[in-house]
Amino acid sequence: MHSLQAKIVFVYLALAALIIGLSAGALIELDRIADKAREGSKVAELVDATLEMRRFEKNHFLYQQAGDLADHARYAQRAREILLRDATGLDTLAGRGSAGRLIADLDRYVAAMQAHAEQPLDEALANAARMLGNRLVTVGEQLAALERDSLNAALTAHRRSLLIWLAVVAALLTLTGIVLARQVARPLQAMEARMEAVASGQLTRLALDSRERELVSLAAAFNHVLDELERRQHTLVRAEKLASLGTLLSGVAHELNNPLSNISSSAQILREDAGIDPTFQQQLIADIDAETLRARRIVRALLDYAGDREFKPAPVPLAELVEETLRFLKAKRPPGVEVRVDIAAALTVSGDRPRLQQVLLNLIVNAYDAMGARGVLSIAAQAGVVGKYDLLPGLTGQCRPGNAVVDLLLGDTGPGIPAEHQERVFDPFYTTKAVGQGSGLGLFIAFEIIEEHGGCIGVTNRPEGGAEFRIRLPAA
Repeated sequence: MHSLQAKIVFVYLALAALIIGLSAGALIELDRIADKAREGSKVAELVDATLEMRRFEKNHFLYQQAGDLADHARYAQRAREILLRDATGLDTLAGRGSAGRLIADLDRYVAAMQAHAEQPLDEALANAARMLGNRLVTVGEQLAALERDSLNAALTAHRRSLLIWLAVVAALLTLTGIVLARQVARPLQAMEARMEAVASGQLTRLALDSRERELVSLAAAFNHVLDELERRQHTLVRAEKLASLGTLLSGVAHELNNPLSNISSSAQILREDAGIDPTFQQQLIADIDAETLRARRIVRALLDYAGDREFKPAPVPLAELVEETLRFLKAKRPPGVEVRVDIAAALTVSGDRPRLQQVLLNLIVNAYDAMGARGVLSIAAQAGVVGKYDLLPGLTGQCRPGNAVVDLLLGDTGPGIPAEHQERVFDPFYTTKAVGQGSGLGLFIAFEIIEEHGGCIGVTNRPEGGAEFRIRLPAA
């Protein structure tokens, strides 16, 4: 039976049959206990009637009132009716003839009370009535005790049988669980683990150790989806990087124009003025050399950003990296947006400079887009050591206590990110922008780059308004 559906139907029918059998047995036992309880109520009714007789007996002896004697006779008649009605049950409970003996005792008790009523000063008649009344109460209490013992015995037997049934059910469920764990649950758990890995960005193929037809088909379909997803994700990531590269190129072209203009001006002065002062000539040559190195650094940063290279962490001055990225994005900044940077020059992180620049580029461009024509972008950083309980709220990633880190905060004055979207902003292909304005990969790429550095990144809304991205990177 290599079909998951057939196994589930079989287990369901078996458990249904077991539950029906257990329920039927429990109902039979409960009916028997209910009968015992009903018998107990009859005995309790008899005991109550005898106690009421004794109460009116004592009142009659004390006050000699005709009303007490009449009430005594009424409850005596009630006790007689109960004995006649439940004679069979009482004989079953206390032995054959028990009901008849009780009726005879009751008749003698009633006769003794009538005799005493006629001769109230005869103490012997009073004592005889008291003895007979006491005997009736004692026998009634004995019957009640017997009924309680019978009911307790029935409950004990029901509890014992129920425990036995539960033990059988537990054994069968354990056996069923072992079988399902081996043939169904383990493959499903393996699939769940692979799906969680895919949700976190790891496109790992699924290899199930199962012969179930449904699971085999599901694994094949899952692997096909993974292959297609991986192919398209690579294409989209490449497209996202090219889009970022285009953004960077416009800033680099503007930034590169400054050293080229300085080089051109210095070279023109040297060419047109043959009798230039030697000291000034050396200064111009030094300016040309410095501007050439500056242009080379700009081109090198562009080449590093554009090329596919291995991850190579090195000390990166954070303030310098932020300033360079802001210069490259100068053309993208709206005229009404103010940028405030508060980063100490000595703060240095351990990371891959081009990759970190890509993270900054994506976050800064997103902030510009969110703020629109006017706003303030605040970029600050501080060094510290991760404590056991001081993780920033909303921060996700691989940060661990005890590490020396640098926290980088980028806050804008835009509309912020709705709370229901904050947990998903780093998921691949998830975007809050309008259709055609975002691929949903920018923050996903930033998240992967930060995790590649052993850091973590999170987002929250600021109390004064706007979103705030927080990046924690290992200190150099």
